[in-house]
Amino acid sequence: MDNADYAKLEARFGRERLSQRLLKQARKEAKLLHQGEGFFRIERFLPLDRMVDFCLRVSALGVLCHRNFLAVRVVEREWFLPRLPRAFDRFRLLQLSDLHLDLDPALTPVIQRLVLGTPHDAAVVTGDFRDQTDGDYGPCLREMEQITGLLAPQRWGILGNHDAIEMVPALEAGGLPVLLNEVASVRIGGDVLWIGGIDDPHFYKTHDLERVRGGIPCDACSILLSHSPETYDQTARLGFDLQLSGHTHGGQLCLPGGIPIVVPCKVEKKFILGRWVHGSLQGYTSPGTGSCGVAARLNCPPEITLHILRSAD
Repeated sequence: MDNADYAKLEARFGRERLSQRLLKQARKEAKLLHQGEGFFRIERFLPLDRMVDFCLRVSALGVLCHRNFLAVRVVEREWFLPRLPRAFDRFRLLQLSDLHLDLDPALTPVIQRLVLGTPHDAAVVTGDFRDQTDGDYGPCLREMEQITGLLAPQRWGILGNHDAIEMVPALEAGGLPVLLNEVASVRIGGDVLWIGGIDDPHFYKTHDLERVRGGIPCDACSILLSHSPETYDQTARLGFDLQLSGHTHGGQLCLPGGIPIVVPCKVEKKFILGRWVHGSLQGYTSPGTGSCGVAARLNCPPEITLHILRSAD
């Protein structure tokens, strides 16, 4: 990126938030800062991902867990939204989340096949395009280029805690607009569906929900893209209709019954995976399309989610 690219990001994102993100990214690159919280604080001292990967490789679970990693499902979820205009009844919104595309390139053709086989009207990617949290992000961008063109023309993404702000120009040049605390709209005739997207609220904490809400008419139907479900309370208070998130991976490596062993954020159990309700807000936390750290899944299938929107009429 050159100075002109940074200037464009500043104009969109604001100087304060851009500076905050760049400072944290620089400290992360310099190993002065670590994303791990709670149980994941151990990663500050031990290479947890490599240890888990080694244990899986030398155990009977290794082959099974990698097979599960590539067994991505298409899951349909239906939502009745009281303010959804009738023109959008049965509108199909495809969600990909937590792709972590630089982890194992074998995942890309799986995603391509599923996207091609899943008719949809619009698509969103709710963060974490890459697996590494610093260093070269080129590999994940090259993989993403092979997916973006297969998504519906109306498509948007947001950044997650693994993504660098410098990825935005390349993602957008590849055809995927990124919402940096910004708003997009889908129009059918005279009716409008509003989609807001915030920057990572988990690690960088550079999200601005008030700004996004301010760009949407107060009585309009609105969907918020938030990488982590952690924003649920503020999202509800600001009057959004539906929140789509990821980040948790549903635990990724779970006990039988899908019981997560560890979760990378502090939220109540109901927000960790799947459909949830908070006040008048409906929400969904994807288990992720890819996997984090290790190309493995256990008792927690990855998915691409097809959200079917229904009007209340």
